[in-house]
Amino acid sequence: MRRYLRVVGLCLACGFCSLLYAFSQLAVSLEEGAAGGRRPQAAVVSWLADGGRGTGRGAGSAGPGRTGRCKEFSLSYWNPYWMLPSDVCGMNCFWEAAFRYDMKTRPNEKMHLAVVACGERLEETVTMLKSALIFSIKPLHVHIFAEDQLHHSFKDRLASWSFLRRFDYSLYPITFPGDSAADWKKLFKPCASQRLFLPLILKEVDSLLYVDTDILFLRPVDDIWSLLKKFNSTQIAAMAPEHEEPRIGWYNRFARHPYYGRTGVNSGVMLMNMTRMRRKYFKNDMTTARLQWGDILLPLLKKYKLNITWGDQDLLNIMFFHNPESLFVFPCQWNYRPDHCIYGSNCREAEEEGVFILHGNRGVYHDDKQPAFRAVYEALRNCSLEDDSVRSLLKPLELELQKTVHTYCGKTYKIFIKQLTKSIRNRYDTPPKER
Repeated sequence: MRRYLRVVGLCLACGFCSLLYAFSQLAVSLEEGAAGGRRPQAAVVSWLADGGRGTGRGAGSAGPGRTGRCKEFSLSYWNPYWMLPSDVCGMNCFWEAAFRYDMKTRPNEKMHLAVVACGERLEETVTMLKSALIFSIKPLHVHIFAEDQLHHSFKDRLASWSFLRRFDYSLYPITFPGDSAADWKKLFKPCASQRLFLPLILKEVDSLLYVDTDILFLRPVDDIWSLLKKFNSTQIAAMAPEHEEPRIGWYNRFARHPYYGRTGVNSGVMLMNMTRMRRKYFKNDMTTARLQWGDILLPLLKKYKLNITWGDQDLLNIMFFHNPESLFVFPCQWNYRPDHCIYGSNCREAEEEGVFILHGNRGVYHDDKQPAFRAVYEALRNCSLEDDSVRSLLKPLELELQKTVHTYCGKTYKIFIKQLTKSIRNRYDTPPKER
């Protein structure tokens, strides 16, 4: 009797598995018929390329060569609702649900980097991008805002990087809103105030890292990008202080307008949660009503136009003076400038861990005033994206830096290569399985 029950149980199990297989094959054949022979794997690849959004609610045809997506998919133990993105359903829901669940457990987040380039900033911008790509791990999308005459040059220079699958870019013209465009363009340096309008232009981008063209990454972009997770519920952006030492600070000695904290903040490296920026209503000193990002910029410019020296950076300082709870302040090693060493070393974090991001403002990459900064810039400018070229970067650079010890910044030259050495070792000397 027991033997008979075992045989019956085995037969039922085999029959159940056969039915599952048959239904799976039937679903595949139905999808192939609907998509002109396209396999379910291709459907999922198409879904991924579309950012996991499908074709939206009430989806019908998605265009030539693509199947529609519907919301009326059948739910079962094997196909629970939470495994599938909203508004998305394929014929072979069993297979796709498992695949998408795997994607949720291992997300492939894309980072967004923005830069504004005008005038003679092409070479500097390309060098900055190269430093970002040398160490970055996650995919990086770069948003380049440039004058029209620079677009062709950018395309030519970046075309040779097409082999980098983790990198892509978009080019945009310089644009300012309405009748005030001329005022915005000539504020401080040409095009610099474009950064203020990034949340309004890149409406589909949730978070963004903005950097000036004279920035060099000495560790992965991934690391500063991870600071977004440290924002509390009120913080919308992150910047470093303008100065560490108030005795040499500019804002606390000369500013004729409100500014953040003791010494103000520097906007050359600005990490933004732009979704929060677009939604927030900002306190201000122009009206009792709170204003959103798109409504507050022009009134600020009109009120303080005659009192600001550093253009858009001053406007950001005014804004965060009235809304200090909205700013996350990161240490000076994420925005290391000549001010941190020109009068003696005053960035303690860089002394301990090295420089993470080098900011060569004041044109120090292109003159002889701060040869330590110029040495790092030239080393990265002349470095290719090949692994061997990056590995061989350090020794010649250290020799050049040793020649700068007669300057204040050169006396602490080891902070310029301390983190760079770690980044090269971690990215290029670590076996692939351990990265």
